Amino acid sequence: MATKKMNVLVYSGNGSTTESVRHCIYTLRRLLSPAYAVIPVTGDIIIKEPWMPTCALLVFPGGADLGYCRTLNGEGNRRIGRYVNSGGSFLGFCAGGYYGCARCEFEVDDPKMAVVGDRELGFFPGICRGLAFPGFVYHSEAGARAAELKIHESAFADGKHGLQKTFKSYYNGGGVFVDAKKLESRGIEILASYTEDLNVDSGEGAAAVVYRKVGDGHVALTGPHPEFAPNNLTKSPKLPSYSAAIDAISSTDNTRIAFMRLLLQKLGLKVNEEEQAVPSLSHLHLSSYTPADVSDLVASWSEIFTLVDGDEYIKGENDVFRIEKEGAVWGLQGLKKAVEKVEEALPAVLTGETKDSGKEVEESGKEDKKPKTKEEEVRERIEYTANSSSDQILDYDKLVKTLTPHAKQLPSTRETPAFHHEAFYANLAHYHSKLQNHEPSLGKHLLYGEVVTSTNTLLEKNPTLLRNLPTGFTLTATQQLAGRGRGSNVWVAPPGALMFSTVFHHSFTLTQSAPIIFIQYIAALAIVQGIKNYAPGYSRIPVKLKWPNDIYARLPGSPSNPLVKIGGILVNSSYSGSSYDIVCGIGLNLSNPLPTTSLNLLAANSNPPLKPFTPEKLLASILSHFESLYNDFCRLGFSRDMEADYYDSWLHTDQVVTLETHDGARARIKGITRDWGLLLAEEVGWEDRGTGRVVALQSDSNSFDFFKGLVRRKV
Repeated sequence: MATKKMNVLVYSGNGSTTESVRHCIYTLRRLLSPAYAVIPVTGDIIIKEPWMPTCALLVFPGGADLGYCRTLNGEGNRRIGRYVNSGGSFLGFCAGGYYGCARCEFEVDDPKMAVVGDRELGFFPGICRGLAFPGFVYHSEAGARAAELKIHESAFADGKHGLQKTFKSYYNGGGVFVDAKKLESRGIEILASYTEDLNVDSGEGAAAVVYRKVGDGHVALTGPHPEFAPNNLTKSPKLPSYSAAIDAISSTDNTRIAFMRLLLQKLGLKVNEEEQAVPSLSHLHLSSYTPADVSDLVASWSEIFTLVDGDEYIKGENDVFRIEKEGAVWGLQGLKKAVEKVEEALPAVLTGETKDSGKEVEESGKEDKKPKTKEEEVRERIEYTANSSSDQILDYDKLVKTLTPHAKQLPSTRETPAFHHEAFYANLAHYHSKLQNHEPSLGKHLLYGEVVTSTNTLLEKNPTLLRNLPTGFTLTATQQLAGRGRGSNVWVAPPGALMFSTVFHHSFTLTQSAPIIFIQYIAALAIVQGIKNYAPGYSRIPVKLKWPNDIYARLPGSPSNPLVKIGGILVNSSYSGSSYDIVCGIGLNLSNPLPTTSLNLLAANSNPPLKPFTPEKLLASILSHFESLYNDFCRLGFSRDMEADYYDSWLHTDQVVTLETHDGARARIKGITRDWGLLLAEEVGWEDRGTGRVVALQSDSNSFDFFKGLVRRKV
């Protein structure tokens, strides 16, 4: 069974601009979520990672295409070409449009601005020539305008969509696809054309947006920016023409959105009938089986509190958390009051205004700016949060996260409708008792948010908070907006996943007998044991382990009985004082709908069928088994019993693989070492007979493409 292509990858590496990437992600998520995960990726990922099998669309945003060339010429472009020819889709906006052509001609007659040269991808077999309209200035809106585009409805399926014939699109530095009309014999279709006089010779067609079938794949390239939503553009009194352009783009915005929908459908994607707003971040609810433990934990944070206008905040290195008083109402009115206080208290150097006259403060290169205090930084975050809207591009890291301690009683189902706290703690007590975990710590303190950025990021990227959390502290969420994978990967959780991260403070004195590299192996074992010991009958659930950190299952109802990934583990560690601060993040497909495989699909297809897993009970089961395994690990190291249990569930016994890290040598997997957790493989020769030479591979620098039998070096 082929892997379902659910990822839309937006290039965010060298040459791209932050704003263009954000506009891409904003619009694509609204049109494609939740069926697709829209993810920013770096050049290294495109060059080195196996992204192609799961990629539904590769997007290159605005920026400077020379940066794209410097990063991806050669291997990167060869991979992109293979991806498209074998059925993938490519979308290039503005700089991405120049980049996807056979030749770029930008400001040919300007010795300072000129960028001229052939391009490797050549999806459009001609020239992209700019500027289509004059006035472009790098890193400025001075040359931005509302370009009128005529939609060529006949190029889209059915040909008639009841659209307005033209719409206004944001434009800033893009090109025109020269003689696109003449290239129809080579598969070029014009999807939209400029209606106004152009600054350069466009040949036949005045093509602003073009499409071409390339091999089995699809390519669309644009000169303007139809992905830029006007509500994310800010008017400037200093640029009245730009403000007028924003108004013009707004006036035809419905047609712009409809065009973007048709464009994505042309590339083979399933597009939402209505735009889907990205959900807002929710409150974080802190609870414990014994409510008094919540009070004790919050009291222990007193040294890291920053007091602002009578409210307590934790200013982490990445996020700001506001500690809400239990029973308090921190709604819009409370936020408005906080902002009023912020505006009064923010110093002029931060607001750009003087207290007395309200005039802009002129920057002085002679005066050194004082570093901001924690209080000033918190106030800025409060102001940003108050002035943010869910229908605009948001920097989720800057939003204040509200943390509500529940020191009197557990959160009610009204407060957390997607997570039943009483069920979680009842099941946690049951499993801990069954496993004879005395004075258990895992799950003792639970922080839950219905919608969060990333459970791992909220803990690992805020070491000030992390160091003050006890071992076993667990953060779980129903939905993540910016989850993380290994290396530079960003993972957006599909609907129905169980996601959580657990804290460990692993003593340095244990690292010789119990190295932290094994935490990921123990976590994998805990997942398998938590699933199989969920209740009687669930031992039949066919879950397996892939080295070093993935969970796989055999897909039911298929003659070939294929293996598919249903979960992953991410372990981050940092050293502080006498221990390693570890955050172990786990994501599992629990109740995801088809075509994604989930645990509940496996349960339903069991014989006889099993009841669906619930997130509360499964989380409790995994944490309890994790506790038991971790305690044994601290006492005994990675014992022979653990090793045997691990091998019982893993996929690699005697598998013959190719070692990309060792010049393509073939080797047979033998196991992992019990001292440092290295993967052992014996080189094989003729007829796959062992040569006696054994290679040891580290899990943190190598990845394992199980289906291709390939061990590759990680980025």
